[in-house]
Amino acid sequence: MPDQVRGAELVSSLGALRNRIAAACVAAGRETSEITLVAVTKTYPAADVLTLAGLGVLDVGENRDQEARAKAAEVAEQLPEGLAAPRWHFVGQLQRKKARSVASYAHAVHSVDRSELVDALAAAVEQSGRPALEVFVQVSLDGDPSRGGVVAADLPQLGELVSARTSLRLRGLMAVAPLGIGPDDAFAELARIDADFRARFRQADALSAGMSQDLDAAIRHGATHLRVGTALLGRRTPAFG
Repeated sequence: MPDQVRGAELVSSLGALRNRIAAACVAAGRETSEITLVAVTKTYPAADVLTLAGLGVLDVGENRDQEARAKAAEVAEQLPEGLAAPRWHFVGQLQRKKARSVASYAHAVHSVDRSELVDALAAAVEQSGRPALEVFVQVSLDGDPSRGGVVAADLPQLGELVSARTSLRLRGLMAVAPLGIGPDDAFAELARIDADFRARFRQADALSAGMSQDLDAAIRHGATHLRVGTALLGRRTPAFG
């Protein structure tokens, strides 16, 4: 049985978060239906994922394959009859050797930033026979390779590689606001890059940007997918080492 106290915490935080998103959408002249909330549950237990699923939050983000794979399996095993299964989003930097594992459970990968990763994910999907994997190409807004992402000038080439693979579906771009740059400035630049990208790749209809601390700015600048952890789940002792 889910912990009742924890369940109440999640109900409260989800309500506050939905109100915050709604207010940001009103201010930006957008509809809340344009926004997909991806609950980043890294370090949180499968019980939280199941509780959120019961509250209608079905998009779940993870950034470590070992934790995500185990948690996805546990959720699938414990999912109550009649409750829709979550959609798993891999949102962390991804090693090529983990591509096959991630493709076995993820519906989307938000951090594709090099050709070898495109090849590895496409091959994994093709070998498994599963439906096409959704791909967000990660763009670097500051050129720091340690944070992941490709510079804007290299986006067309990577977008073409993803588009050429029938086992992958190009959804759009993903970015993280760099340290030392205000979120409005960062996401305004991302919006400019995204406009150019969409003009070239008409199928790219999504933009993954915005986390707990800057989701309001992300909404102002066109984000469709918000990757939210702390504002929804709080700060807790890690459930995984």
